[in-house]
Amino acid sequence: MSELVDLVAHLFDSVNQLFNLVRERFSHNVSESFTSMTPKQWIRLVIIVGAYALLRPYIIKMGAKFQEKQMEKQFKEEEERQAEISPNQLRGEIGLPEDSDDEDEQAETTASDWGKKARKRQRNMIKKLLDAEEKRLQELQEDEEDKDIEQYLVG
Repeated sequence: MSELVDLVAHLFDSVNQLFNLVRERFSHNVSESFTSMTPKQWIRLVIIVGAYALLRPYIIKMGAKFQEKQMEKQFKEEEERQAEISPNQLRGEIGLPEDSDDEDEQAETTASDWGKKARKRQRNMIKKLLDAEEKRLQELQEDEEDKDIEQYLVG
């Protein structure tokens, strides 16, 4: 047991020594880098930092436009995939996924929300069509049951 404690203590001392060595070298190298710089190197550093500060907003805007184009492309692909409805879905054999969005919820206008209302309208229209078809089929089935009962009562 004491060997394990000694081993852990030795390991802790080794890690502590390594940490101190890295800290000392880092502080020495950084301070030495700034104190030994020539005026030419200082000017070069100022130009690089200034260019970065000036160009950074434009680079971010360019990246945002690129990302927005990618998101629009993905959104269009997803919308096309969702817009395709098989005949089986219209017949009611395969149900539509339930919409988790609240009907009264007000959505912010962002790139990811474009077409959200159109998708809701399309889902609602499909639900109404399915409900109307189910109601028609139910009425037909009830009429057939009534005819069967009438056949036994009349015959």
